Amino acid sequence: MNAPRPYPGDVAPDTADAEFWRACRERRFLVFRCGECGRAVWPAGGCPGHGMAPMAWEPASGLGRLRTWTVVHQRYATSFDDPPPNVALVELDEGPLVHAAVVGAGLLEVGMRVQVDFQEAAPEVVIPVFRPVRGPGDTLGA
Repeated sequence: MNAPRPYPGDVAPDTADAEFWRACRERRFLVFRCGECGRAVWPAGGCPGHGMAPMAWEPASGLGRLRTWTVVHQRYATSFDDPPPNVALVELDEGPLVHAAVVGAGLLEVGMRVQVDFQEAAPEVVIPVFRPVRGPGDTLGA
């Protein structure tokens, strides 16, 4: 068995994103939303138009489109599975761009519909990944 995967960023969650990682453990996906204009941002940070006041984590659909990706051929940790992992840029339906892996896809295509799923990376660490949406109305858990 492989060693536990490193925590994203190799750091424990801080107060800004602790709620996000708690939601991931519960298999829920959140975005940070501006209370002034309603714009969703990810990761947690300020609104481009309104700074940090007020911002809150809110549920997101977890649906989006694959914008681009790269395949990582150099394994820096033995805990990453073969084949080489990809790092994708997904544009969420809510607007923000999210970096994550796309799993279970085989061939990746720009514009393909994806939906968030979750993988346990280490004890008490669950990370979001994306899977392809196979057809109209075909979403995970539907």
